[in-house]
Amino acid sequence: MQATATVLVYSDDAGTREQVRLATGRRPAQDAPVVEFVECATPAAMLGELDRGGIDVCVLDGEAVPMGGMGLCRQLKDEVFDCPPVLLLIGRPQDAWLATWSRADAAVTLPVEPVEFAAALASLLRRKALAA
Repeated sequence: MQATATVLVYSDDAGTREQVRLATGRRPAQDAPVVEFVECATPAAMLGELDRGGIDVCVLDGEAVPMGGMGLCRQLKDEVFDCPPVLLLIGRPQDAWLATWSRADAAVTLPVEPVEFAAALASLLRRKALAA
């Protein structure tokens, strides 16, 4: 597995981005790489970062404004060649079907629960490493 992984975090809420950073720590699991974050508060900034490349996993806030992470995830899966895995943050457990519709690779509820989030992120990083 690579030494570091770059995780893009999209949310208009600085508090949500902070929850993601704190739940991850330096690495989400012992067998996962050290994580470096790229934070974006707007869809345009997020798409620009994806165009630059080097993103291993995207964490998208389904509750973000003006464009929610669910619609953005579906757009990415349709339009971005070799789209990185997406971990979607959803407002309620009942929104899991929307995460499936958006083609997210995993989903966890807000507020971020550190153990659940770290496990989901580590799983996506492992899967990405196996695919590479």
